[in-house]
Amino acid sequence: MDRTVRPGRVEGTLTPPCSKSYAQRALAAALLAEGETVLRNIEFCDDTRSAMHCIETLGAEVRREGEDMLRIRGGLNPRGDRLTVGESGLATRLFTPVASLCGTPITIEGRGTLLRRPMGMMTEPLRRLGVEVSDNGGYLPFRVCGPIRGGETEVDGSVSSQFITGLLLSLPLARQDTTLRVHRAVSTPYLDMTIDTAERFGIEIVHRDYTEFYIPGGQRYRAIDLPIEGDWSAAAMLLVLGATAGEVTVRNISPLSKQADTAVCRALVRAGAAVISEPDAVTAAQRPLRAFEFDATQCPDLFPALAALAAAAEGVSLLRGTSRLIHKESNRAEAIREEYGKLGIEVDLSEEDTMRIRGGRIHAARVCSHGDHRMAMSLAAAALRADGPVEIEGAECVAKSYPGFFEDLAQIRR
Repeated sequence: MDRTVRPGRVEGTLTPPCSKSYAQRALAAALLAEGETVLRNIEFCDDTRSAMHCIETLGAEVRREGEDMLRIRGGLNPRGDRLTVGESGLATRLFTPVASLCGTPITIEGRGTLLRRPMGMMTEPLRRLGVEVSDNGGYLPFRVCGPIRGGETEVDGSVSSQFITGLLLSLPLARQDTTLRVHRAVSTPYLDMTIDTAERFGIEIVHRDYTEFYIPGGQRYRAIDLPIEGDWSAAAMLLVLGATAGEVTVRNISPLSKQADTAVCRALVRAGAAVISEPDAVTAAQRPLRAFEFDATQCPDLFPALAALAAAAEGVSLLRGTSRLIHKESNRAEAIREEYGKLGIEVDLSEEDTMRIRGGRIHAARVCSHGDHRMAMSLAAAALRADGPVEIEGAECVAKSYPGFFEDLAQIRR
C-alpha cells in the first residue's frame, strides 16, 4: 500500500501505542507465571500479536477483553512442536530461550526479513546451558530441546541485547543458579526494562555493570495486574513531527521511563526545539533548528526519527552508532541514505559508525519504506516539510509497531 503525504503543519495531542518492548516481555513473564495475569493498555500491533501467538503455542490461555486488555493464565505446556514468530526479532530471541525450558523439541520459524537477520549468537550459549540446538547456519529456523539447566555461559552482546533478555527471563526457572557473562553489551536500557519487568513479576536478577548477571534458579513468577506504558519509540517520531512542523503533545509517556528512546528529548534540545516535560506527557514545538551531534549506539531505533530531525536542521548533523543498523528490518543506514537522497538530503556514511546529514530543502519524490515501519514513519515526517507531495511505497509496514500512525498524523494536520 502506498501513502501520499503532502506538506503541511501539525498541532495537537496524541497517545502512542503501548511499548511493544515492554508488552512482549510482560507476555513472556505472564506465560511463566502461576495464576492469571492481567495486562492493560495493550496495543495489538504485529509484533505484539506474534508474542501472543508464541505464548499460546507454549501453553498460556489468553483471553482478550475490550480494546486493550488481556487476561493470561500461565503455564508452560507446549501445544505443538513449532513456534512461529512472524517478523519479530525480539520474539525470536526472547522465546527461543523460553522454548528451551521445555523437554521436547521445538522449532522456531519466522518469515520475511527476519530470515536474513543473524541468530547464531544463541547457539553456543544455549548448548553450554544444556540445550540441544540445531541452527540453520546461524539463521532461522532454529530447533531447540531442553530443559535448560543453568550453570555458567557467555554471550556476545555486541549485535543485540534481545537474546540476553530471553535468557534473563528464562533462567530463573532453571534448576541451577546461573552466572551469565556478557561481552560488549549494547542497548543496555533494554536490559534495564527486562530486569524491571522480571522484578514486577517477583523475580530476582543481579548484575555487575551489565557484564555479569547472576540469576538464582528455582524461582517462581507470580501473576500480577500490569498496565503497559506508552511506547517511546513511537513517541519519538511524534515529537519530531512537532519539532519540525508545528507542535505536538504526546500523552501516556513518562520522561522517567527506562525505555532507551527517552533519549530523543536530549536530541531535540540539542537541535534547538522547545521541549516541555510533564509527569505523563511531553510536548515538542518547532523553533529554528540547528545541526546537532548525537550518539545513538544505545538507542538505535531512534535513527529514523533523528534523520527526519537532522533533515530539518541547518547545517550538518552527526549521528553515531550506525553499526547497530545493519540487521534491523532493513539496513537502516543504507535505507536512510538512499531514500533521503531521493528527497534531496545528503547523507554521508563514509566514516565508520557515523552518519552525517546535511539539512536542507526537501523535494517531492516517490520513496520506499524498505518494508521497515520506522523508515515509513520517518519519511512521512520529512514529507511535511517538502516542496510537494511525497509518495511512500509500502507504507502498510507501520502495522508492525504503530498501526494507526497515518490516521493519527491526519488527525493533527492543520
